[in-house]
Amino acid sequence: MGLFGGKPKLDPVAQAQLQQAQEQMEVQAAFQKGVTALRDFIAPASLEFESSMFKIGTRLARTYFVYGYPRQIYTGWLSSMINLDEVIDISMFIYPVESQAVLENLRKKVGQLEAGIQIDAEKGRVRDPQKQAAIQDAEELRDKLQVGEERFFRFGLYFTVYANSPEEMEFVTHKVESMLGQQLVYSKPASAQQEQGLNSTIPQFTDQLQIRRNMNTGAISTSFPFTSSDLSQENGILYGINMHNSGLVIFDRFSLENGNSVVFAKSGAGKSFTVKLEALRSMMFGTEVFIIDPENEYQRMAEAVGGAYVRLSLNSTTRINPFDLPQVVDGEEADNALRSNLITLHGLLRLMMGGAQAQMAGQQGAMMAPALSPVEESDLDQALIETYAKVGITNDPLTHKSQPPTIADLYDTLLHMGGTGPQLAQRLRKYTTGTFAGIFSQQSNVNINNPLVVFNIRDLEDELRPVAMYIVLNYIWNKTKSDQKKRLLVVDEAWQLMKYEDSANFMFSLAKRARKYNLGITTITQDVEDFMGSRMGRAIVANSSMQLLLKQSASAVDVLSDVFKLTSEEKKRLSQFPVGQGLFFAGQNHVHIQIVPSQTEASLITTNPEQVKQLEQQQQNQQVDLNQTGYNDTVNLR
Repeated sequence: MGLFGGKPKLDPVAQAQLQQAQEQMEVQAAFQKGVTALRDFIAPASLEFESSMFKIGTRLARTYFVYGYPRQIYTGWLSSMINLDEVIDISMFIYPVESQAVLENLRKKVGQLEAGIQIDAEKGRVRDPQKQAAIQDAEELRDKLQVGEERFFRFGLYFTVYANSPEEMEFVTHKVESMLGQQLVYSKPASAQQEQGLNSTIPQFTDQLQIRRNMNTGAISTSFPFTSSDLSQENGILYGINMHNSGLVIFDRFSLENGNSVVFAKSGAGKSFTVKLEALRSMMFGTEVFIIDPENEYQRMAEAVGGAYVRLSLNSTTRINPFDLPQVVDGEEADNALRSNLITLHGLLRLMMGGAQAQMAGQQGAMMAPALSPVEESDLDQALIETYAKVGITNDPLTHKSQPPTIADLYDTLLHMGGTGPQLAQRLRKYTTGTFAGIFSQQSNVNINNPLVVFNIRDLEDELRPVAMYIVLNYIWNKTKSDQKKRLLVVDEAWQLMKYEDSANFMFSLAKRARKYNLGITTITQDVEDFMGSRMGRAIVANSSMQLLLKQSASAVDVLSDVFKLTSEEKKRLSQFPVGQGLFFAGQNHVHIQIVPSQTEASLITTNPEQVKQLEQQQQNQQVDLNQTGYNDTVNLR
């Protein structure tokens, strides 16, 4: 304390500390005073605007506006930019306009255009197609606005792209501009308006650029951005790459309403390759696969994975008895096993007895009428029941373990019964002692206890092919009912079955009942017109929850477009897809897919002659190398 009672003096160090504390309190008070809204917490450290871009902290950004559109724009045109793997902010502003004002402006515009055309005609100028198109569009829009079918809007589209360096900025902006330019959608940077552009693309609903384009309801609906579907599940197999967003299409077909699928493609588009790839990958998850192979395309795959390859021909020792009954343990199914097989045999025998006429009808594209009269149907039914009864098989499930009869037994029954029996026996004779004897008239000797079974029918005569496909399908169906596991049944070139009413009905029956037995049926065809021209063919498509459309012929595009309700863009692409690309439908979703195999898978399933030849040459070279290595080792040991 001083001599005269004044305040004590602080030493210089204490005085400096006090002053620093006071300054900190003042800064904190000033900061608290400035915090007035949430945006103060989320705002960047700095904003620096230039004429063609701006900086947010250390990142560069640039805002663009869209100023030009084509005369016609297609649904999903914006999805390519939405799914781009870049950081982009997109903002759309839609302003409704009163229809009356638009109608008045359109009336004036049409008058100006017509006057211009008339002046050109008086002066002998060449007709301007652009003016004619403008009049046509305006008149069409006037009609729709007048009846309330369309409305009118002003549409503004802006986007801001971000980058970490000027070089990256130029790369990203070039990519986006090129992507839009390919669809005749043109954009420009908001020069000297980057601040207004930022304000227009951040989520605060302020349109400070105000660059808009007139659009009607149909045109503006195409700008809806979220059009790509994501078909990726936790369970399932890989079908390919989603071309919309480069995602994986991983899907379990058995998770749908049913496990059936159809594959449509022209020859060489990759339909068999795709199905073989699905079969290989399904087998890795324990799914058993049956394949009906009419062109010997599945043999290499079957041999590679240790599958059973059953060759059906008149010279083969393989036998399949269509009279075989399923060994069903379920009560209701067991009671109906005989009756169900009798119904199936009726359809098969109609096909066999009317073979020549059926073949002719099929070649002419017509559906054949039943080959049997009502009296013949009745006699055949009685003969079938008696044939089973002779070997002790009745409706009692306990009798179904007896050895079943054969077509030869049915022939003998028909021959010795009254009515039309002898005539029916003569029509059946070529399958018992005639040209087609043996293959389907003896007891079965096929064991299909294998994860992959391929039935090859390539070497069968054309008249016998539909009969063989029918019998094999029934044999597989009986196996499916006897031993219920997750299975796939692949029917290649299914149009051969669709030509005949009984076999088409049988295929449709399988498609409807397959889910109950954990069976998924894959129907493959290249003859789309004949398949879809059949009533049962369309029904099979309707009962298939999964469809794959690969490249199509021009004549098939219109048919499929009508059935699958394709957009104009999808319809256009359907005939232009490269090999291995197509539209993948799963339930209500569909995507543009690229089928991608691994190198090992491709080597197992390819049927391309050049690729097969290269693989065989590689195997021969490897064998030579192994032999040479073994020889050198032997010499060294000596």
